[in-house]
Amino acid sequence: MNQTQTSTGTLFVVSAPSGAGKTSLLRKLMSDFSQIETAVSHTTRAKRDGERDGVDYHFVSPETFKSLIEQDEFFEYAEVFGNFYGTGKASIKEQLQQGIDVILEIDWQGARQIRQQQPESRSIFILPPSKEALEERLVGRGQDDDAVIAKRMLAAQDEMSHYSEYDYLIINDDFATALDELRAILLAERQNLSRQQQKYAHLLSNLLE
Repeated sequence: MNQTQTSTGTLFVVSAPSGAGKTSLLRKLMSDFSQIETAVSHTTRAKRDGERDGVDYHFVSPETFKSLIEQDEFFEYAEVFGNFYGTGKASIKEQLQQGIDVILEIDWQGARQIRQQQPESRSIFILPPSKEALEERLVGRGQDDDAVIAKRMLAAQDEMSHYSEYDYLIINDDFATALDELRAILLAERQNLSRQQQKYAHLLSNLLE
């Protein structure tokens, strides 16, 4: 029987403009694979219907968020649409050390900071097939009024201009195709040489004796 050991997990940094379908794709991806978790970020915004504290976000007060900044508890943090969002260090590092892959949903500014601090992370950008399709999805969600949607479309234009900074690019035109492409990235990264060397150190040693 082949003896294996736990290899270090991979941090996947995923960005997309609001309405590109990122959350739906990642939710389905995670239901298909074991040993993968979503990083739970901190935010000062109010909970939306159906969201759970500690599952969707860690919902904290502005005062608590400021305290966490002062304690250097974040990989990165930023203000988005008047609310603060931050990526905690401790829980992500613990999961990676346990061999769990971690998916971090974040904007391009946060992704840039993460890559600087975690250069071994892999980054994925998800784009809509057109600006028209993106606007239709935002309107279809029924969460925002016209003024907020217009603001989100402007922010999306800026967000999308940074796609070339990422390792992988997926166009979410057809959901099933985009999901297959995400699966392929995850599977390929799990066969990465350094990760496989960690996992199968004993086997490789025996084969090469």
